[in-house]
Amino acid sequence: MDLWSNKVWGFILQVALMLLSSYGPTAGDACHSPLVPNLPPSSFRSSSQLSGSHGPGYAKLNRREGAGGWSPQSSDRYQWLEVDLGVRTHIAAVATQGRYGSSDWLTAYLLMFSDAGHNWKQYRQEEGIEAFPGNTNADSVVQHKLQHPVVARYVRLVPLDWNANGRIGLRLETYGCPYNSDVLGLDGGSSLLFRLSPGPRQSVSLAFKALRSSGTLLHASGPSEQSLVLQLERGELLLLLRKGRTSSPDSQRSVSLGRLFDDQHWHRVGVERRGGHLNLTVDRSTQRVPVPPGLAHWDHDQMSVGADPGLGSRRSLGSNAHFHGCLENLVYNGVNLVELAKENDPRVSVKGNVTFSCAEPVFVAMTFASPQSFLRLPRPTDGTAAAASGASVGLQFRTWNKAGLLLTFDLPQQEGAVWLYLSRARLHLQIHKKGRAPLELHAGSDLSDGQWHAVELLSRRGRLSVSVDGGEGAAAHASPPFLITTGGHLYFGGCPADGGGPECMNPFKAFQGCMRLLTVHNRPVDLIPVQQRLLGNYSHLQIDMCGITDRCSQSHCEHGGSCSQSWSSFHCNCSGTGYSGATCHSSVYEQSCEAYKHRGNTSGFYHVDVDGSGPVRPQLMFCDMTEDRTWTVIQHNNTELTRVGPGGRSRHSAHFLYASEDEQLEAVVGQSEHCEQELTYHCRKSRLLNTPDGPLLSWWVGGPGAGQVQTFWGGAPPGSQLCSCGLQQSCVDNRHACNCDADRPEWANDSGLLTHKETLPVRSLVLGDVQRPGSESAYRVGPLRCHGDRNVWNAAFFDKETSYLHFPTFQGELSADVSFLFKTSSSSGVFLENLGIRDFIRIELASSWEVVFSFDVGNGPLEVRVASASPLSDGRWHRVRAERNVKEASLQLDERPAATRAAPAAGHTHLQLNSQLFIGGTASRQKGFRGCIRSLQLNGVTLDLAGRAGVTPGVAPGCPGHCSSYGSLCRNRGRCLERPRSFACDCSRSASTGAFCDREVSASFKSGTSVSYTFREPAVAELNRSSGDGTGSSDLNPRAENVSLSFRTGQSPALLLYVGSQSSEYLVLLLNKHDMLEVRYRLDSSKDADILRSGVRNLANGQLHAVVVSRRADAVSLQIDQNTKEDFNLTSDVEFSDVRSLVLGRLHDSGGLDPELSRLASLGYTGCLSGVLFNSVSPLKAALLHPDTSPVVVTGPLVPSVCGSTSANPHAAEATHHLSGQSGSVGRGHPVVNAMRSDSAVIGGVIAAVIFVGVSALAVAARVLYRRKGACRRQEVKAAPPEESPESPPPAAFSRQTGPSENQREYFI
Repeated sequence: MDLWSNKVWGFILQVALMLLSSYGPTAGDACHSPLVPNLPPSSFRSSSQLSGSHGPGYAKLNRREGAGGWSPQSSDRYQWLEVDLGVRTHIAAVATQGRYGSSDWLTAYLLMFSDAGHNWKQYRQEEGIEAFPGNTNADSVVQHKLQHPVVARYVRLVPLDWNANGRIGLRLETYGCPYNSDVLGLDGGSSLLFRLSPGPRQSVSLAFKALRSSGTLLHASGPSEQSLVLQLERGELLLLLRKGRTSSPDSQRSVSLGRLFDDQHWHRVGVERRGGHLNLTVDRSTQRVPVPPGLAHWDHDQMSVGADPGLGSRRSLGSNAHFHGCLENLVYNGVNLVELAKENDPRVSVKGNVTFSCAEPVFVAMTFASPQSFLRLPRPTDGTAAAASGASVGLQFRTWNKAGLLLTFDLPQQEGAVWLYLSRARLHLQIHKKGRAPLELHAGSDLSDGQWHAVELLSRRGRLSVSVDGGEGAAAHASPPFLITTGGHLYFGGCPADGGGPECMNPFKAFQGCMRLLTVHNRPVDLIPVQQRLLGNYSHLQIDMCGITDRCSQSHCEHGGSCSQSWSSFHCNCSGTGYSGATCHSSVYEQSCEAYKHRGNTSGFYHVDVDGSGPVRPQLMFCDMTEDRTWTVIQHNNTELTRVGPGGRSRHSAHFLYASEDEQLEAVVGQSEHCEQELTYHCRKSRLLNTPDGPLLSWWVGGPGAGQVQTFWGGAPPGSQLCSCGLQQSCVDNRHACNCDADRPEWANDSGLLTHKETLPVRSLVLGDVQRPGSESAYRVGPLRCHGDRNVWNAAFFDKETSYLHFPTFQGELSADVSFLFKTSSSSGVFLENLGIRDFIRIELASSWEVVFSFDVGNGPLEVRVASASPLSDGRWHRVRAERNVKEASLQLDERPAATRAAPAAGHTHLQLNSQLFIGGTASRQKGFRGCIRSLQLNGVTLDLAGRAGVTPGVAPGCPGHCSSYGSLCRNRGRCLERPRSFACDCSRSASTGAFCDREVSASFKSGTSVSYTFREPAVAELNRSSGDGTGSSDLNPRAENVSLSFRTGQSPALLLYVGSQSSEYLVLLLNKHDMLEVRYRLDSSKDADILRSGVRNLANGQLHAVVVSRRADAVSLQIDQNTKEDFNLTSDVEFSDVRSLVLGRLHDSGGLDPELSRLASLGYTGCLSGVLFNSVSPLKAALLHPDTSPVVVTGPLVPSVCGSTSANPHAAEATHHLSGQSGSVGRGHPVVNAMRSDSAVIGGVIAAVIFVGVSALAVAARVLYRRKGACRRQEVKAAPPEESPESPPPAAFSRQTGPSENQREYFI
């Protein structure tokens, strides 16, 4: 009778739901019909009831029958109310109400769903939100629309909290609509084969419920042997794209779609091809997966469901190759394949037992959700005989935790205890018995993988064994001299909070995970009586469900970070990704070369992340940091001069592959203020563009993406079909727009810089006039070079507290990072604020010493504070970095350690904002910020503060005064110069050069080398004070001078420096024959020189030594290296007037010197001199860097060197700027030294060998010519280059290198 009634009511319910879905509801309410009103009382069940009138059948919304609702016998968290909707139904909302006319209502509850009345699944609005808010009184109705509607037959509500002045009381309603589906049942040995017709749509969708952890769901293939496979492997859902039967990496692509899909719940999968990528949807998440070109052809004409016909071509699934479970609504390219199978369509072949229903076994699992969870079972009373002969306990478990207690029990008469537990993801058995040594066994490995593992403990006389997964995983055995039996209760998962008395002690961690299929003495344990409190006892246990979740499936680990997890959390390993933070969200690299420069870095290779935390990957780039600009240099595969001659095809084409990907190139060009690329063409009877009105002979392709055809040459505007000479009307033949178009037999060239960013970079080049007899040509496309960072210097100045800028709403639901620089003289102000209905995010200067990052995602406001060691209102730039993700929030100020605050373990995770984003103020115009904000970036995207400030009253674009923050980067007497959008270091008064005046100018001297500097007249010197050539004003004060230099030599005695005057006065620095430094002053020509001798010895030891000499009147101080400063006093006149010259090395004119000094001056100096500075004059810098504009004469060999480097390796400074060896990753702010690919080294070696042979031959010829011609002892440092012959080919010197290249030279023979 009951069965018949249930069937009738189920039929009535289906008809009612169909009628409700056909009448009344509007389009917006099409699936929001009440589902409970017409259900019979038998559709309601509960854990207990207070009385007959408080039964579950009275729990319908707004009904007053009985006691006006359901109330359980006791009010605790183990009660539940269940509703059977009769059939699987689409459920969209749920509503609750208290018991009528009472003080009984719920204030919070859990919601669960099931298809068969067991194996419940808990519903979560968000990943961390489990509880639904309940009621505030007994009569009002509180409805919750499900963010993600579900399909289920059974609904269960579990009270979590209730009115403190009453008890649990409930009336409920669910809303939804009928759900129709076509189901297939596969028993693990059956399958179907569908013959398909390829169509315009390329998609497949289905739902599945797995009863076994491994098996093939479907396998689609076609004539091109490209296949698509969807399979389960140990609970992990994999999508495989394959070509052919091989398993090489190039012929397949595998994508993991998540784990724990063997939980016996329905999961929905959709695969849709869109161009060159696939949209993969699993349950509620979608990911975009690129498809390699070799796997892009999709011509499937057959699909195997439930089995893979090509089992040998993939990873073996063993005996579980067939899928065991149910499939639902299998649709391929819009065709319902299950309907075809039902209709016995001839295009369908069935193998084995295939049903059109879903039958599943009943496994009652339990969840140990907290460290307080435990289950206590009594010793079976009917198993005494079995227990007397030993013990037998079995169970299955699954967990993410590496440690936890599975089982413990006492031995008889409390003579000891047994513990079965996990440690380091292995199974351990430990037995303690009084008077005996502890016994320990261990088995298995990697048992914290989230899979079900079967454990069996078996004890018989003289035999003890513990096995994992039926012995397949591992087993361990022992032969103890005593019998192990259960002496009392068995505790699973842990012990009671009070310790459980002497019979339950847990020296290990509590177990968190799921268990099922418990057996004691070979008898299965029914957990339903346990749930009803009829058997044993438990606490914090969820029975008839497994609540394990895959926290790594949400892809919270960004940028390729690897995810690992425990029961309650997950961890992202960011090693090797270039990103950091709890979710690998923030880049560890700077976003431009300009940003590296402002951290004090010099030229070298750096990883540059152009969009910060955005999707574009970091890229190794060369940063050329000069005194004036910071260049980003991006090489391609052919930056050398390449010769083209007759032969082969009628056109010559070249394609350029850059070291950076397209999206990186586009970002670099877009954020730079200026970009350029050299384009050069050398020609002899080889035309370039012909005439503007004639046929187009050559062109190049450039610009973002695939680029566009460009018809102009370097130095001309786009679309002009001109070369630079045509624009300037300076071509060799004014009838043509290019020099090469004159078609002359002598060599000519057209070259220039491409500077229009929309046409860069150059991607390919086509030359059309290269095959005529006598035609010769050579071309060069230089590297892409860009300078200026629009992001770094994008700034706004806020003059009033009421001024602000506004931008669109900040989108950062799950992860958000904000970074900017500020400077102010105010003590407080809001930098940034964005509001939602309840949520918000705000960063503010709380005081002169503290920055606060606050936000609310629905769990209540949280704050992260960072205090500074010095006032922040100092008018200097300070950097702020704030990040918020699902795990934590962090705030970093300047270079201080970041402060972090963990997110709540269970709570909202989505930041939902809807107002405008306010910068520099708030919507209320209170607590506004006064000062400058610069380089504001949100999730790697720079906000255009300057552009918005230009049209906003009270806010000005730009912000001057950078030297107050960055002036300290200018070293060695360098002076900081303000620029509108940057700063620069003026090195004119320094002996060093480089972006920060940090690179000492050094040179190697031979005995015949002489550098003679002639001091200019004072008026001329004043005009050249800031010339930058090392010849600025000498600041000559006859009563004072400062001298500094470094030297490295093995010669003694040796003259280091000579300064002479018109009146035979001089200053000399020398090493005497005792390897000691002497300073000689002769300031009165009528007297002998004062000799100041240092006490520091052994200075001619080949090591680098630094010397500083300072004179004020008659007081002279001398310091060598880090030794104690030595003080002296002069006895002669204290004025050094009419200084005429300064000489380094050999002194040719030694008149006025005593014989000893004259002899020493004639010997010259052999060794290194570096950083030579006399007051503000640097003679070495003038000789090496500015010989044409400086009053300096060099005789003999003077070789630039890095011999003045303090590094142990004198070539270390050079290594930063060249590539060799293998690449390595570095942290923020350090150049990559070894970054060249090894294959380039091999190619370089071959080229070097060829060149060596040629150079050897040239050397022999040169030797003969040298003997015939004779040697010239006096040489000038810079010689004029020979004039080019019109018949000679273009010299290799045209191949100017602006940055390191893999191929350093290309020779034409």
